[in-house]
Amino acid sequence: MEIGGGAYAHVVLPKWLKQPGLGESDRRFITELVNGVCRERGVLDPIIAAAAGRPLETLQPAVIVILRMLARQVLRMRVPHHSAVHTSVELAGQRVGERTRGLVNAVGHQIAARDFDQWAGELTAGMDDFGKLAFTTFHPRWIVAAYSKLLPAGELEAALAQNNVPARTTLVLRPGLSDFIESGLLAAGTGFEAARYSPYGGYYDGNPGRLAAVADGGIGVQDEGSQLVALALSRVDARQGWWLDLCAGPGGKAALLTGLALQDGSKLLASEIHPHRAELVKQNLRGYRGTCVVADGRHGAWNTGSFTRVLADVPCTGLGALRRRADARWRKSEADLETLVPLQRALLAAAVESAAPGGVVAYVTCSPLGRETAEIVAAAEDGSFELLQAGDYLPEVPDAATGPFVQLWPHRHGTDAMFLALLRKRGNPR
Repeated sequence: MEIGGGAYAHVVLPKWLKQPGLGESDRRFITELVNGVCRERGVLDPIIAAAAGRPLETLQPAVIVILRMLARQVLRMRVPHHSAVHTSVELAGQRVGERTRGLVNAVGHQIAARDFDQWAGELTAGMDDFGKLAFTTFHPRWIVAAYSKLLPAGELEAALAQNNVPARTTLVLRPGLSDFIESGLLAAGTGFEAARYSPYGGYYDGNPGRLAAVADGGIGVQDEGSQLVALALSRVDARQGWWLDLCAGPGGKAALLTGLALQDGSKLLASEIHPHRAELVKQNLRGYRGTCVVADGRHGAWNTGSFTRVLADVPCTGLGALRRRADARWRKSEADLETLVPLQRALLAAAVESAAPGGVVAYVTCSPLGRETAEIVAAAEDGSFELLQAGDYLPEVPDAATGPFVQLWPHRHGTDAMFLALLRKRGNPR
């Protein structure tokens, strides 16, 4: 079934991609359309409302979805407007009702009467610079304001723009289980390229699900930033013993740390509060026959002071991975921090408590926001730990150190915006 420019892609993306007879160009088109609508809907919606001359709330939800796809095709994908309008009208008639055909046709032609820059100029008139930048980079204003506090002014737009570029697939070797030579990935023409910073990583242009080493657990799929924060923890001087991954789901860091722990003569315990995510951790650990306990990291099923290294990769807003989660920017809000911040503080306190004297704790988030990163560490300072210079443990990564912390960025490093703090618990090792 050849779809062409007017994609009937209002149904679930994975279901569409399994349709028999789809050409590769159709698959790419559908993926770009659906992900683009999810990523840009907060900007497409005011355009649709202006074109319709009425609030979006007065339109049926299914009609809104169709108009979002229409707007995305015309304004962002250079699909001829007559094709996008025609197929959208047909879709509305088939899936919503004949009475909606005229509405979709009229609004579609109004949308197509201006290009995106013209709509942006009209709808951002009177906005401040943050509002205009938010609109043109497809972000809520509060995220633009938050990023502006973290980056030099000259990098702000580039950082926001990079959130709209899909991340390249990155593979990770599980130490001791496989290597890129055995897997055949180093052969010419495989679409594989060694990672810039992680010695265990590589970028891959193919489908990782088709690799035998991925199927048997010797290689995983993991962002390079996640590899680097795990690697930094393993590089800090600490005695042999048990390591702990306090919030291990879905298990990518736990698998890499398990391999690194074995090289050190140590072992790792993975802990995850949610049973379904614990199963994902076990799946990632299958090559090592590792285990994951179902436990609340704030009240662990272990004695205090038991671990020489502890990873606290805490739940967060995930604003460092917006390029991977198309609609996350519109589902998150500053109000989420009111729940997350107390949880993050509690988990960091539990991580320090779980560490043995002289042991090291890595506090990690996939968010650059200060309230989830540096402010959490500052609030925890009670004399029980020494703050290490995290940048010293990732010397190969340029422009990553921010004071004693490491902050990675997609536009600088090609990674998710991972934050890392390294803490050594005070006291003499037993």
